[in-house]
Amino acid sequence: MITRRQTLQLLGTAAVTAFLATSLPAMAQNVAVQDLAVQGPLGDVALGPENAKVTIIEYASLTCSHCANFHKNTWPELKKRYIDTGKIRFVLREFPLDPLATAGFMLARCDGSDKYYPITDMLFEQQRNWAFVDKPLDALRQLMRQAGFSQEKFDACLKDQKLYDAVNAVKNRGMEQFNVDSTPTFFINGQRHPGSLSIDEIEKVIKPLLGE
Repeated sequence: MITRRQTLQLLGTAAVTAFLATSLPAMAQNVAVQDLAVQGPLGDVALGPENAKVTIIEYASLTCSHCANFHKNTWPELKKRYIDTGKIRFVLREFPLDPLATAGFMLARCDGSDKYYPITDMLFEQQRNWAFVDKPLDALRQLMRQAGFSQEKFDACLKDQKLYDAVNAVKNRGMEQFNVDSTPTFFINGQRHPGSLSIDEIEKVIKPLLGE
């Protein structure tokens, strides 16, 4: 006969087991590279050679201040040292945390791959001037004029349901398959690294992979 105390102990064990079963995937640090390589509906816009020894995939939100910090302080040096020299491949993937970030990514995707990084770079750089103001959509429209967007083009892009769904599909897959729950989150050859990494922190990871 199982006593009340034993029953509580068993229930406690079951609860812990269930907790671990649901929590461990989110805590996992590695993801299969071949799974990460599967592109979303819009495809990846990659920088660097396809056969690079190291691939960095960043899941980011355009309204995330930590992401803006990375793109201001780490990205220029990372690009100069490792992307422009052909040592690594880099991919920025959409993980919008709010409708405003979704709109920004839709606009970055609206004009084809060539303007994806120029526009996302601009939106990260100017984040305080559009994401955290009283009328963010108006501010975003003004910024996009610099990228050659007329008001008609701006409005048409943000009304594109297919584009909206595609951007969110990338986010949803990041959450559901790779347990991305914050931005920025980096996958370096499948190794998961959340947070705004400095160039020194990234180099500690990539130099051994590059054999340096």
